[in-house]
Amino acid sequence: MIYDIRHVTRFHYGNAAQFARCNLRLKPIDWAGQNLERYRLSIMPTGRTVPVRASAGLANIVRLTIEEPVRQLTIESVSRITVDRMVPMIHPDDPTIAQVAQAARACRDPSPMGPSAYLYPSPLIPLDRDIADWCAEELTPDRRITDAAIALAQRIQREFAFDPTATLVDTPPHDAFVKRGGVCQDFAQIMISGLRAAGLAAAYASGYIRTIPPPGQERLIGADATHAWVMLWCGDVLGWIGVDPTNGIWMAGDHIVMAVGRDYAEIAPIDGIVLGSGMQQMDVTVDVAPLETA
Repeated sequence: MIYDIRHVTRFHYGNAAQFARCNLRLKPIDWAGQNLERYRLSIMPTGRTVPVRASAGLANIVRLTIEEPVRQLTIESVSRITVDRMVPMIHPDDPTIAQVAQAARACRDPSPMGPSAYLYPSPLIPLDRDIADWCAEELTPDRRITDAAIALAQRIQREFAFDPTATLVDTPPHDAFVKRGGVCQDFAQIMISGLRAAGLAAAYASGYIRTIPPPGQERLIGADATHAWVMLWCGDVLGWIGVDPTNGIWMAGDHIVMAVGRDYAEIAPIDGIVLGSGMQQMDVTVDVAPLETA
């Protein structure tokens, strides 16, 4: 499938911002099953931009600096990307959780996606006994890794309510777990915490997912949003496999990977500092438009 993606972020400042420096992680990364055909980044008013190497995780980072007073700032990211990714299949000879955990501990891959970097707690996803015990019911050591991963994702999808009013962007995983509600970020963090507690390497994926309107209704332009899900390392042969606990499905042809890291802090689409702006309002619109089958 070929997608055109338009991601627009508008900042409105109560007072003129005298200085801004932001990290932009809006260009989709290279990842198995997807190919970025073209990309354009537009900023109004224009500031200085420079590519920056990611210090952790896997992301395309552009650092934006604005040194002139501004009352509004618009950042538009436009991508065309081809996705050709099959739904993972569960096979009788897939490794068990115990085998994968042992392989992750033994792996000496120093690259940004080596499993060792994703075995341990991270600032936004600590280990949590309640989450670990709840997830452990699906993560028995002798269970096949693929079977356990989709079972846990589907359990989260069944037992947690999608409720945008239940949490904020900085809500800890434990709070969302207790409420049994939240959004995609919360469900991904809960699943990652449980997987890491079981000795597995799990990463936080940020990107987009195609939304399909109800029968007979037009797709709403600009009504999509960024999405979050889980990348699970499943051993040397299977590698990294994506699983989406919000929807209880595998990552496949409807998912576009933008960045991968230990948690949201490493791969937020936009972060940084603004000086002298007073009150700030941010509006985000995302449109993921499928064009045709690749």
